Amino acid sequence: MSRTEQFFSDKVVLITGASSGIGEELARQLSRAGAKLTLAARRTELLKALVEKIAAAQRGKPLAVACDVTRDGDLERAVAESLRHWGKLDVAIANAGFGVVGPLKKLSLEDYRRQFETNVFGVLRTIYAVLPEIEKAKGRIAIMGSISGWGAAPGTSPYAMSKFALRALANCITPELKGCGLKVTLISPGFVASNIRRIDNRGKFHPGAKDPLPAWLVMTTEKAVRQMLRAVARGQREVIITGHGKILVALERFAPWINRAIGRRISGKASS
Repeated sequence: MSRTEQFFSDKVVLITGASSGIGEELARQLSRAGAKLTLAARRTELLKALVEKIAAAQRGKPLAVACDVTRDGDLERAVAESLRHWGKLDVAIANAGFGVVGPLKKLSLEDYRRQFETNVFGVLRTIYAVLPEIEKAKGRIAIMGSISGWGAAPGTSPYAMSKFALRALANCITPELKGCGLKVTLISPGFVASNIRRIDNRGKFHPGAKDPLPAWLVMTTEKAVRQMLRAVARGQREVIITGHGKILVALERFAPWINRAIGRRISGKASS
């Protein structure tokens, strides 16, 4: 058993946005590690199917909870159900999110509000709901950020703004909560195989949509999630996932003008 599996064995873990993509793979790998899972998502039919698949593999049956992170009270209910079922809560992974993209002139204030309601306020709702129990357990909170929180590309302003906000949130609360024995990990992936690029600007999932990115640029979900869980188990402050993500972050730190030049080139091609 690896150190990551040892850490998560018998831990109670709540995952938001657990019905597909990265959330689904988090559930699969955590179940193999022996974690007790509370899976929260809006798409309950997918959630129930995932629960049955995990149970059929004789890895214990997760608790499924219908939950919309944009609705006040849903996260508190999910935590209460988790406590009734498992008796404690050790780890929370605020994974729910989607991307609103497009040029400024084609977006509205409502587009930006909708993006922040899920990606930022949904994370805050999760943190506030789980904090009392995670503090008791001296456990972990993981926030699903993005390398878009480091470098913003033209045509992605709502999504990038939301991820910049999450990085600021993580940077602020990590030292605040350290004194409580609680560790926060910001997960900042680059391009990972997931469903985010099959979700439109209104949050609707299109299962038949093709991923516009070339396959060579996209890290497999399984590999990415292994790295994410290792970072959470170790209590890392932030983990950058994917090689291209690490390059982008390094450039943003030490040679930001290169990223700006790339952004101008992308913007010029889009407008031509």
